[in-house]
Amino acid sequence: MQNYKKILLAAAATLAFGTSAVAADKLKLGTEGAYPPFNLIDASGKVTGFDVEIGQALCAKMQAECEVVTSDWDGIIPALNAKKFDFLIASMSITEERQAAVDFTEPYYTNKLQFIAPKSADFKTDAGSLKGKVIGAQRATIAGTWLEDNLDKVVDIKLYDTQENAYLDLASGRLDGVLADTFVNWEWLKSDAGKDFEFKGDPVFDNDKIGIAVRKGDPLREKLNTALQAIIEDGTYKQINDKYFPFSIY
Repeated sequence: MQNYKKILLAAAATLAFGTSAVAADKLKLGTEGAYPPFNLIDASGKVTGFDVEIGQALCAKMQAECEVVTSDWDGIIPALNAKKFDFLIASMSITEERQAAVDFTEPYYTNKLQFIAPKSADFKTDAGSLKGKVIGAQRATIAGTWLEDNLDKVVDIKLYDTQENAYLDLASGRLDGVLADTFVNWEWLKSDAGKDFEFKGDPVFDNDKIGIAVRKGDPLREKLNTALQAIIEDGTYKQINDKYFPFSIY
């Protein structure tokens, strides 16, 4: 009888530990909150968008309770490494420079870079035609880096703290064009502010892999990869994709 009681107590302890381990698994999801439709703060003050919904779906698969935390883009990797949040899902391109500071999951979508400018403008995207134009991009992004690497001596580059501020200057006529992620441009062109603008030329870079960042050596990376594969296979990813885009961005 005593042995039977010990077995029951051991089983109860194991069950309690397993339950508490899941309940105690709380994570902080970091994002920018200023990059629609991927991450934004809506009229009610809620942080939402494609990135956030994908992150929350991953948390559900990992049976983790997740809190959304926002950070300015310029300091978002230092914020991750300072443990202000546990993983970063903010449409961040996987680059060698960033991989020196953080680890990335497998890509959760693929991006392109493309110019937009006024519909009325004769705006060609070869270097000769762009010479002397004022072009905007968000600071510390692939778009900003591409401009600096390829057109530094050709155009006047203006870098902004947020993508929204770049669009504001484009709409007010202070920029000739903007270079940004195709899908983010696509969202802005649908807005009232963007109705008089359009894509110009083909994408200048079309294989930009976007990943989720974690601190170096963090085993959370593999858990996120497993969860990502699961939401792709069970259709959750497609449901979120279709909510924001009429085409697949995976």
